[in-house]
Amino acid sequence: MEKSKGFKELIVWQKAHQLVLAVYQLTRTFPKEELFGLISQMRRSSVSVAANITEGYRKRTKPDKIKFMNIAQGSLDETHYYLILSQDLAYADTMVLQNQLEEVAKLLNAYTHAIEASK
Repeated sequence: MEKSKGFKELIVWQKAHQLVLAVYQLTRTFPKEELFGLISQMRRSSVSVAANITEGYRKRTKPDKIKFMNIAQGSLDETHYYLILSQDLAYADTMVLQNQLEEVAKLLNAYTHAIEASK
């Protein structure tokens, strides 16, 4: 696994951060009654993906790193559900974001496997 100088150099973090920004942009258009419901939940779960990648990056042991990547994967799945729900409620077309999320999922999976395979 290639060493980086900081979490911001990780492609998986960069893509996760882009997803967060896109979720914030999307949820600005949602009905105001969703402010403390779906908007809050979707923003929180998407932020959790990037935040857990960040937190796991500095952990010293492999099990600690993998634990945070696993939490990030769970938050990514949660975000995926909220995107599906938003689509089904006709709040927005979320297909582009779902594709963006799938890219993050693949990168996160690859990064987790790289951690597992490292010395």
